Amino acid sequence: MNIQFNTDKNIDGSAAFTAPYFAQIEEELSRYRENISRIEVHLSDEDGSKNGFGAMRCMIEARVEGRQPIIVTNQADSHGQVVGGALDKLATSLDTIMGRMRTH
Repeated sequence: MNIQFNTDKNIDGSAAFTAPYFAQIEEELSRYRENISRIEVHLSDEDGSKNGFGAMRCMIEARVEGRQPIIVTNQADSHGQVVGGALDKLATSLDTIMGRMRTH
């Protein structure tokens, strides 16, 4: 499972910043490792230096072999909340899709 992390100009996309998120993604999605070829994370701060509520946005795209990509988005107040919420949504979608694939 290849993970690609993208940030906008308002967020530091350094390896030090993204490393904990790589670990979180690998742990949360480990049970799907064999079915997912790539994960793309897009993290953005929609209001820049202002501290607005729900300003963080995370979009995660999962490439599942033999299927169309799965895309989820989440908005929250902090980086941790926004990535965690998007991962929860993705895991729920993957549970549903993998369940359907097993029944067919």
